[in-house]
Amino acid sequence: MEIGTNRLIIRNFVKGDAQDLYEILGDDETMEYCEPAYTFEKTEKFLEAFCIGRNGAVAAVHKETGKVIGYILFNEQEDGIYEIGWFFNKAYWRQGYAYESCKAVIDYAFDELKAHKIVAETIDAVKSVSLMKKLGMELEGIQRSQTRDNHGNWADLYFYGLQNKEQM
Repeated sequence: MEIGTNRLIIRNFVKGDAQDLYEILGDDETMEYCEPAYTFEKTEKFLEAFCIGRNGAVAAVHKETGKVIGYILFNEQEDGIYEIGWFFNKAYWRQGYAYESCKAVIDYAFDELKAHKIVAETIDAVKSVSLMKKLGMELEGIQRSQTRDNHGNWADLYFYGLQNKEQM
């Protein structure tokens, strides 16, 4: 996959992305609503096994610098149903990069892959849910006290989805 936007190139991950990916997944604040921050070794293994080995995610690369600034989970869960998720380097937060890249991936999924539906889940009821709504996703359900956060507290799990309007 290679998608160009105004400021980004969304492409498959390569082994050389390990350091940039570690700057994202190794940050405690970035990983607050997912799991504990990764070590560099765990990042390398994840990059090789999941991102590259299973084509489970794509990289959001800043056009001007060539730096990977975002990790976008994007994989087919079942026929025509794709899951999306994201983590961005916090130096690039609140600048529209997550929206720009995720919108491009969603458009690609519907236009090129003829996806039926895109789904996402989160325990972050503020930032992630806001982006899901901005992307046009709709709340499909909330599982109350479904999982534990990184501090061991019970958290609600929010499910959002977006259907391909051409297939409705």
